[in-house]
Amino acid sequence: MKRLASIGCLLLTFHAVYNSYATAGDFPPPESQGGWRKLDGAEDLRRVAGMDSGKLAELRQWLLDSDDRPFAADVIRHGCIVLEVERGNSARTDHRRVASVSKAVCATVLAIASERSQHGQTPKKMNFDDPAFQFIPWAQPLSDPRKAKITVKQLLNHTSGICPEATGAPNDGTWEYILGHSGDARTAKLAFDPGQGCGYSTIALAHAALVCENVTGKPYDEFAIEALLKPLGIEHWWFQYYDGGPNIGRHPSHGLGLSARDLARIAYCMLYDGRWQDQQVIPQWFVAQTAAPTHDVKTPELRWKMNPEIFSHGWELPARHWPASGRSGKGIPADAREKPGSGGQLIAFVPSLDLVVTRQTGGSGEWQFEEYLRRACAAVVQQSKR
Repeated sequence: MKRLASIGCLLLTFHAVYNSYATAGDFPPPESQGGWRKLDGAEDLRRVAGMDSGKLAELRQWLLDSDDRPFAADVIRHGCIVLEVERGNSARTDHRRVASVSKAVCATVLAIASERSQHGQTPKKMNFDDPAFQFIPWAQPLSDPRKAKITVKQLLNHTSGICPEATGAPNDGTWEYILGHSGDARTAKLAFDPGQGCGYSTIALAHAALVCENVTGKPYDEFAIEALLKPLGIEHWWFQYYDGGPNIGRHPSHGLGLSARDLARIAYCMLYDGRWQDQQVIPQWFVAQTAAPTHDVKTPELRWKMNPEIFSHGWELPARHWPASGRSGKGIPADAREKPGSGGQLIAFVPSLDLVVTRQTGGSGEWQFEEYLRRACAAVVQQSKR
């Protein structure tokens, strides 16, 4: 009987420790060392993670029915995977391109560069209100004199005027094309004066990668790996490069590939105010600023007529979507941040729910981004904050 009592005490202790782990913001080791803790079973899902297993099952089926692409998706609450769905992609090892999700990652990396620069840890000092083109020497002479007024922040929140995609221009090309020196008027001229409109742009974020390189003295990919990916335990990645002529050369852009589980690490770090274990990896000021629009533009975004107030520092605020644009923030908490990418890629976190949501397909095309996040939020039955 004493032995049974001891076993019972051990089990109670285990459950107490396990429950403490699941609610105290523990951070997963790298995938090669075990990775994220995963919960199974209705009882643990409700007791440990505060999730409705029935709604998670419905979400699983919805994900499978939402399109026919290969994908991997993860929902994480209290530091535990509560739902993982895979079809042709591995949530652990498939690190193909994540499309526009890389915009949020680039802005986050640039924030780290800015913070380090303020402490004299980089060759140049930079803050988000600085003129961006003073850090892009490869763009001289400027193809449009108005570019001199573009701030770093405007590159990230789509108010720079660099948005040739709105006129049908491709969003990939040589650096000469990106910087407006290829003879293509669409990339040479701004669509509007900086800060006077909103135009969603991949090309603007390519400029941001060059800003990072000039400020840190390291190629964007090298700095991103050192400053963000490795500190979070991310072990595999892929980066996009653009070629340029003899005056520019070859440089990484902001495009990258990560697995669904590793995207979750970035979102989880943002969820915890930029901390990972005992290290402040992402500046706390950056996380705080992403909770609101980082500009005062009120006119609709040029291409899709979206509410410009969804755009923050590379991240988006899904609760602010206008239904008239075909996107709805109904049922999504106001503090949620996300970054969708073509093909159904998604990274999202909701601080008030201690929730992280990701999806990776490596593909392109339309998808119901907010419906995924909305359904994940609806599966939370325990509304307590972390």
